[in-house]
Amino acid sequence: MPVVILIVVIIALVVIVNCVKIVPQAHAVVVERLGGYLTTWSVGLHFKVPFIDRIAKRVLLKEQVVDFPPQPVITKDNVTMQIDTVVYFQITDPKLYAYGVENPIMAIENLTATTLRNIIGDLELDETLTSRETINTKMRATLDVATDPWGIKVNRVELKNIIPPKAIQDAMEKQMKAERERREAILRAEGEKKSTILVAEGNKESAILDAEAEKQAAILRAEAQKEATIKEAEGQAEATLKIQQANADGLRMLKEAAPDNAVLQIKSLEAFAKAADGQATKIIIPSDIQGIAGLSKSIVEIAKENG
Repeated sequence: MPVVILIVVIIALVVIVNCVKIVPQAHAVVVERLGGYLTTWSVGLHFKVPFIDRIAKRVLLKEQVVDFPPQPVITKDNVTMQIDTVVYFQITDPKLYAYGVENPIMAIENLTATTLRNIIGDLELDETLTSRETINTKMRATLDVATDPWGIKVNRVELKNIIPPKAIQDAMEKQMKAERERREAILRAEGEKKSTILVAEGNKESAILDAEAEKQAAILRAEAQKEATIKEAEGQAEATLKIQQANADGLRMLKEAAPDNAVLQIKSLEAFAKAADGQATKIIIPSDIQGIAGLSKSIVEIAKENG
């Protein structure tokens, strides 16, 4: 008997321990009683009735990421390409997640594939390659509405890769190469144009500067010539003034000395001699030249006697 009682106690302890459950953070537990939904356990310590209650499903409440393999899709212009998607979702209602659909991940994958085909079927190849953001937004909205009855909220949908056929890739590479060459040619032409414009502007500025320098030089030469002419005229005027001043001084001295007729006649004779010594072709002889000549003779004789 004691052994039987001990075995019963051990079994009871095992059952009681097994009925004590601790739910960790970011998790939820769906509990059923007699095959029907009873409640959802959140974070903390919980107890269940042995042999009556059971845990139907453990649910992770964190945001989850599922990377689906590439799916073949056909564009509006009949180009078949491979597109793989990444879906970010989160379980918001554990009960709906447990009872809404048999395999939620497979359901999301199939729903993603069909939604992607519907969206890409309305777009051409070029639009598909350049409209990733639009495709992502449309897919997220469609999947979020479709998965709401399953207790799932789709936060984001991203197109991971868009792989067109090999022939299309080659054609696109050739097109891109031609476009790069065209842009390079345009940039080179624009550079040469700007260089030509800059050279022309530099030549224009240089010519303007040369003309301005020549103008300044001409002005300076004219001013120098003007100053030289003024200086020369002032010199001639000053020389003439000095000569006139000297003549005036000589006349004043003669006037102060009160010379007699003989001296005046000698000065006249000297003036006549100077006039005759020049290169003049015509000489006017005054009427009293004989008197001047006689006076000269007398002066010579007097000089001989004194000699």
